[in-house]
Amino acid sequence: MKMKLKILALVAAVAATVLLIAAPASASGVRTGFGFNATGISGVDATGVVTLTGGGAYNNSGVGFAKSGGGFRCTADVALGPLGGCLAGEGVRWDTAGLLRSTSFRCIAGETLQTATTGRDTVVLLADFYRAGDGNDESFTAQMIVSDTDIDPATLGVQNVWIQGVGCASAIVNFSS
Repeated sequence: MKMKLKILALVAAVAATVLLIAAPASASGVRTGFGFNATGISGVDATGVVTLTGGGAYNNSGVGFAKSGGGFRCTADVALGPLGGCLAGEGVRWDTAGLLRSTSFRCIAGETLQTATTGRDTVVLLADFYRAGDGNDESFTAQMIVSDTDIDPATLGVQNVWIQGVGCASAIVNFSS
């Protein structure tokens, strides 16, 4: 009988410990999934145009994890910024280097800087971009934004994807929690 009470007390202690550990983890944010397809990303570098697709999941509190990736292609030479040197036709894939809480951005050269913040319907990432032939060594690293809403209402049309140094574009975007 004493052995059964000890086992029952041990099980209760383990259950209480699991609940105490799990509560702060679940309070830190909800995992959000996203997917998108963007063509014609441009505006900051008058010559550069990029196509970007992908998706993944992240902790929408802006801290913690992000696991995402997809494909990318420079459709016109990018001369400036973090993707400077990416020639038309180059580009294979991208993946997440880190989740950012926020970033400053502009869709068009000379435009006033704006801010995007990671949340339920927007993710701000630091991403590694790879060209064929570079193997697992990233060719470029740049910030990017994917949003379910227009991140630049002052610019004509919907701008919901941005790549640092390249610009913005309208994309098919889906977020889910």
